[in-house]
Amino acid sequence: MSIILFLIVLAVLILSHELGHFIAAKKSGVRVDEFGFGFPPKIIKFKKGETTYSLNLIPFGGFVKIHGEEGQYAGDSRSFGSKPIWTKSLIISAGVIFNVALAWILIIAGFSLGMPVGVSSAPKGAEIKNQKVIILEVAKNSPAEQAGILAGDELADFSRVGEASGFISQNAGKEIEIKYKRNTETFSAKLTPRINPPSGEGALGIAMDEIGTVKLPIYRAVIEGTKTTYNVVVGTAVSLFYFVVGAIKGDVGLGAIAGPVGIAGIAGSAAKFGFVYFLSFIAFLSINLAIINILPFPALDGGRLLFLLIEKIKGSPVSPKISSVVHGAGMAILLTLMLMVTYRDILKLF
Repeated sequence: MSIILFLIVLAVLILSHELGHFIAAKKSGVRVDEFGFGFPPKIIKFKKGETTYSLNLIPFGGFVKIHGEEGQYAGDSRSFGSKPIWTKSLIISAGVIFNVALAWILIIAGFSLGMPVGVSSAPKGAEIKNQKVIILEVAKNSPAEQAGILAGDELADFSRVGEASGFISQNAGKEIEIKYKRNTETFSAKLTPRINPPSGEGALGIAMDEIGTVKLPIYRAVIEGTKTTYNVVVGTAVSLFYFVVGAIKGDVGLGAIAGPVGIAGIAGSAAKFGFVYFLSFIAFLSINLAIINILPFPALDGGRLLFLLIEKIKGSPVSPKISSVVHGAGMAILLTLMLMVTYRDILKLF
């Protein structure tokens, strides 16, 4: 089931992203030669109008083949290379814009249906229902980790963080029983809160938050959905920046990244919490895809925008041969990274 859900999520994200490029190119008068889901070899294909639509064997991606994208056919009015810089930039940026737009729509839908939010960050004046205490993080080698408690579990006997914290602190050094829910099952664990825990970990080694459901009328859902989308975009961009800095310094490894296998597992878990959780998960991934794609790295949309900036500065396009080699190398690096992360995800299963 997780694999099916993952493929559904992947299809939605890829189609949204590539649809952005496709529509922007068509509206700009640029010919689109192929709209492909996945990467070759091809499984099936058909042609409608001037565009070939294909389903390919490797499902982890997609592409829109735009006529003259590498700068050739500059004299052809239907080619990408003949268009002004701002038109090219719009076509390249459209995938990222569509991914953010998809997330915005899904978040608005979530607020309309009943969105799970942190009580402390809930919209002012909104009615909060089904409050519960969720474990956000479990410290390594802590009593909670040793007892088998995981991030995402719900503390069954508490609806307020203060109640849980008070109970734990009052029983420091004594064995207590904690009941927690995971998906639809309830478990119990016996553990002893630490009297002098490491700084920032707490007696059990858990970080908690109060989560409730907020359902808004459509006009407020649009307002709060817009605010939430903005905050997630900014937060994701900042987190990615610090991740890249940490990776350069050697402080962060591949273990901090989830590949296709890891995301499939997360998709299955999100779906078990309910439809709105699943929508939120897709929205979060869509924003992540947008932020990653705008990075100025070869083969990504941001890398192509960087080449357009170079073209603007030097007054002429970058050589198609150089562009092809650089973006090809970038794609090879990205595919290698994906394979390495996928390998680590598979190892975690065992």
